[in-house]
Amino acid sequence: MIKPLGIILAGGQSTRMGGGDKGLLDLAGKPLLAHVIDRLAPQASAIALNANGDASRFAAYNLPVIADSIDGFAGPLAGVLAGLDWASEHGASHIVTAAADTPFFPTDLVARLMTALSAQTPISMATTPDPERSNNRHPTFAIWPVALRNDLRAALTAGLRKVILWTDQHGCAEVEFAATPFDPFFNVNTPADIARARMLLAEGQS
Repeated sequence: MIKPLGIILAGGQSTRMGGGDKGLLDLAGKPLLAHVIDRLAPQASAIALNANGDASRFAAYNLPVIADSIDGFAGPLAGVLAGLDWASEHGASHIVTAAADTPFFPTDLVARLMTALSAQTPISMATTPDPERSNNRHPTFAIWPVALRNDLRAALTAGLRKVILWTDQHGCAEVEFAATPFDPFFNVNTPADIARARMLLAEGQS
């Protein structure tokens, strides 16, 4: 399997954490972002960080930092586009995205998402079971083809912001991951969430 390029999406505004970079919060002695890098690095051929503002705040990670090319806060799809443009410059055919605030995502994420790609489903996305809605889709954990980058640019320029609306237009395979003993795509949005993440690590649930 050819590993895709990895893009860590860190462009969110972190309003529920009071602003700032959630990825720089301490989790068991190292930044939350470092946990994400450790999970993604073995699954990707190279990694870049999608973040806006002063890139020097991430200098310690020695990663390329790529900003959104769409003006204003356009959401995760803008980060996907930035990643696709970066991948195109490096001759890659696909990227995998991961959120900077999700420290427990599966170590076989890429392998399973890649096997779900086909001509009919050029995008693949992680899901987990949900007893109320049958499943939860995790749009920031997906494989994206560089071939669709100009289509995505046009959609964003026209005002599209919802990930699912765009992926459904192009064919998206859904790959289900187990959600026991907890959802591996649990993300840190609030102070209570970071406390829970610390507890899960202390219990060895990683």
